[in-house]
Amino acid sequence: MKIISFETWWVERKNCLFDKKRQGSAAMDWDVVVLKLTADDGTEGLATCLAARSGTVTEAYLHDTIAPVVLGRDPHDREKIWHELWNIDRHLTFFPVYLPGPVDVALWDMCAKKANLPLYKYIGAYRNTLPVYASGLFHEKVEDYVNEALYYQNKGIRAYKAHPPGPWKLDMEVHQKVREAVGDTMELMSDPVAEYTLDQAIAVGRQLEKLNYRWLEEPFRDFELYKYTELCRTLDLPIAATETTRGCHWGVAQAIAQRAADIVRADVSWKDGITGTLKIAHMAEAFGLNCEIHTTTMNFMDLVNLHVSCAIRNCEYFEYFVPEDNFRFPMKGDLPIDEKGIITVPENPGIGAELDWELINKNCVSYKKLIAE
Repeated sequence: MKIISFETWWVERKNCLFDKKRQGSAAMDWDVVVLKLTADDGTEGLATCLAARSGTVTEAYLHDTIAPVVLGRDPHDREKIWHELWNIDRHLTFFPVYLPGPVDVALWDMCAKKANLPLYKYIGAYRNTLPVYASGLFHEKVEDYVNEALYYQNKGIRAYKAHPPGPWKLDMEVHQKVREAVGDTMELMSDPVAEYTLDQAIAVGRQLEKLNYRWLEEPFRDFELYKYTELCRTLDLPIAATETTRGCHWGVAQAIAQRAADIVRADVSWKDGITGTLKIAHMAEAFGLNCEIHTTTMNFMDLVNLHVSCAIRNCEYFEYFVPEDNFRFPMKGDLPIDEKGIITVPENPGIGAELDWELINKNCVSYKKLIAE
């Protein structure tokens, strides 16, 4: 079994999902690049790649740097390919954090299909369902968070994570009003993606402890290990971190070694695929920590996250990025979430979801294909 074809479709959305504060002056149209690998026996492996800032950058990295490593290889040699890409990264490539994870996903998808197994069983199943938490975007008004939490609570979802907009005192108002609105029957988390001072983070964390929130996430940039260590030492509330840490499990290991996280974060887009995410989750398990899997902002890849989450023990939730209409593209259908807020992993071989090829071709601005020599 050898990979003979490497194809990409750069698919345009023309829709920014962040506010101006986070978008900045540069364009952010939240495009995706669809990747398909094909083996000499016809087996295909699929993934979608983040191209929120520049489809040109994603497309160029895939074809110029990654495709030559993958073409002609046996997809079962995933570990060797994964380490080779890390070696290339160190020697003056410096992949964006969201690459080359999708390529690793496509390799796993191909091998699971070849084995005629759903991906989570090919990895090694632990369960087949998880509770979801609705994870909203940034809003301008406190009532927007209240209304969002109530909306998903009424849909049967039992947990909600706010991304409060800052500054920190406004964030505290969001925390208070949301808890008052949903009562004690809904699990709550806060992820301000903030630049708090240490004193501000302690004040916010103590408020969240009183309000019985499940965790506080990313109150600082992930590389500010001193602040994280002091915050974890000071608060009883679990602190979630490492969402954007570079260096895969090597990078997350530094946070664990410094006691700078109570919960670590990983996902198959930003942490070098299924291979990288499993390394992080298993390392965290050895230290008694949960690895709560982070959204990729793309439903197709979030289903891959679900497969991984169902193949590990130390993950309690599935992050359901809402409103779902913003993140479905270019997958067909909705995520398989029931009226009780439980998501069930697909049982079809591989990832087990369909891409909307009619939509992909309609919105494709660039198609490229490389063939193994």
